[in-house]
Amino acid sequence: MGILQSKVAFITGADSGIGRATAIAFAREGASVAICYHSDEEGANETKQRIEEQGVRALSFKLDVTEEDSVNVAIDDIINQLGGLDILVNNAAVNGSNIKVADMDTKTFDTCIRTNVYGPFFTCRKFVQHLRSANIKGKIINISSIHEEIATPGNADYNASKGALRNFTRSLALELAESGTTVNNIAPGMILTPMNQKAIDNPEQLKEATSHIPAKRAGKPEEIAEVALFLASPAANYVTGSTYTMDGGLMINLGQGA
Repeated sequence: MGILQSKVAFITGADSGIGRATAIAFAREGASVAICYHSDEEGANETKQRIEEQGVRALSFKLDVTEEDSVNVAIDDIINQLGGLDILVNNAAVNGSNIKVADMDTKTFDTCIRTNVYGPFFTCRKFVQHLRSANIKGKIINISSIHEEIATPGNADYNASKGALRNFTRSLALELAESGTTVNNIAPGMILTPMNQKAIDNPEQLKEATSHIPAKRAGKPEEIAEVALFLASPAANYVTGSTYTMDGGLMINLGQGA
């Protein structure tokens, strides 16, 4: 019997990478899993198939997490079709623009903030309303980044969004602690996902990107998924408001250990 047996999870941005790996890990442990995607329907269909291969129910649908009404409808649909909702993983995100502040237009900045901050706000708010209405405890796991702590030039939009997500996680954890619902944050470093595809495809660029990582390698989506699985499980019932930095030791090497 899996550690998430009879649970229902919703994972945003699960058409590939960390989202897909997390969906598969949750399904392996008995959870029914709903996933959403922004544009990669083919990738989402593959994830759905991988979930169903674990012998559990799966839902897949297109969703723009920046659209408040669409998020509310989607979560209602998950609850109606899968019989509830116990776990929320906010993984959907956009990368930084690589544009310096003086040259960045408002739309570019807004797109990053709305996806990486408003998206989790909309999903968390609706999920918490459901938990309160059903009088149950839940698990919220937000996928952030080490850029919540470190800044890079040309990525003010992304850095700001991930810093905001970390403190949003901490604030929500305080609000929900007494109810038994936990809210935690995972901050990955360099992970082998489509978001880092350019570096992955270029051996020299990948070598440079990993040169300051004490582990001397990039992480795997499956490694992030296993920590998400722990945070979604009963073993983490007393863990809330925490950030799990998964970077192969990079932050310590930079003198900014979390």
